[in-house]
Amino acid sequence: MTAPAPSYEVRALAGLPEIAPGDDLARLIADAAPDLRDGDVLLVTSKIVSKAEGRIVAADSREAAIDAETVRVVARRGTLRIVENRQGLVMAAAGVDASNTAAGTVLLLPEDPDASARALRAGLARLLSVDVGVIVTDTFGRPWRNGLTDVAIGAAGVRVLDDLRGGTDAHGNPLTATVTATADELAAAGDLVKGKATGCPVAVVRGLGHVLGEGAGRDLVRAPADDMFRLGTSEAVREAVTQRRTVRAFTDEPVDPGAVRRAVAAAVTAPAPHHTTPWRFVLLESEAARTKLLDAMRDAWIADLERDGKSAESIAKRIRRGDVLRRAPYLVVPCLVTDGAHHYGHARRDAAEREMFVVAMGAGVQNFLVALAGERLGSAWVSSTMFCRDVVREVLGLPADWDPMGAVAVGHAAGAPAERPAREASAFIEVR
Repeated sequence: MTAPAPSYEVRALAGLPEIAPGDDLARLIADAAPDLRDGDVLLVTSKIVSKAEGRIVAADSREAAIDAETVRVVARRGTLRIVENRQGLVMAAAGVDASNTAAGTVLLLPEDPDASARALRAGLARLLSVDVGVIVTDTFGRPWRNGLTDVAIGAAGVRVLDDLRGGTDAHGNPLTATVTATADELAAAGDLVKGKATGCPVAVVRGLGHVLGEGAGRDLVRAPADDMFRLGTSEAVREAVTQRRTVRAFTDEPVDPGAVRRAVAAAVTAPAPHHTTPWRFVLLESEAARTKLLDAMRDAWIADLERDGKSAESIAKRIRRGDVLRRAPYLVVPCLVTDGAHHYGHARRDAAEREMFVVAMGAGVQNFLVALAGERLGSAWVSSTMFCRDVVREVLGLPADWDPMGAVAVGHAAGAPAERPAREASAFIEVR
């Protein structure tokens, strides 16, 4: 006998009054749905939860309310802001709503949507002796997709994620990445019957009792470390610039050569004089190449320090301080070439010409360091190769007109870098 095809029922709940601060929302839902059964799932629009919890605030400006609820700006375009709010949700306008509320007021999201869902579930269990799931929903836009849909922002008694990894599909292929957002699918189904202007802020799903279980809305929020799209374009650039730090301790994790090459591609977009391309990047990807260069540089440095009359103890201390390059799993030697430079036969003008190329080199290396930070790689730009350029050129087999401009240690940071002291831009600005 053929098994019946899976099916479920979703219906809007009629009969709820206008919700006011202090209302017992569980009681009102129980009165409107005395026929709730074990295994049902309630989909409750966050607006009525917020109203019952008194999350209505006076606001002269919705923008000011958004500011107060924002933890981090993810992206901004004109007046539209996508932000991370106090609940950890990334959404437009922090979830602050000026609709369905009196003039001069705005509606904030529930302070803790998961706690709200737990309270509703417990209240319905007490009033109707039923075991139901509760999902608090809100309307979201989505990256890469037009239109809005309801998603789960809080949950209780529902397995919000269905992890299918380790299983197989109908053809026996292994499932290695499939984790279904069950709670979001339920929220969207409920919105089909609730609508936005029907006065039916609650829906009931029946026939999917297997989705009941442990879960919370916060389980649906992707961890920052796993979020490849945590920032908008301009915000990502700004964060890479402002969050770049000099890293002096690295893990043993290997560096992706492709990431370094992408950083070089960013480096060579820097401005340069006379439409020249004065940057060259020597990538030391083998341990043998790094060791050979660093040993030769160390010997040259020791010889210089001995000529300066430094003691053995002082020399050893200086050598240890320069060991950041040895601790890195990857080294890059940026070099300056001045092909295309103008020669004036005048010392001051020729010196200024070289300075222009050096500035362009600095701009290229800064691009390089920022791009590495965007690849989640730490770096330290160390000047040591500039003091023994002949040695570096000989060891690496570089042309005589390539000037090594320091070395960049690259790797995965062994820990969080120290906080940089706050710098007020105004301290560095003069206006005329």
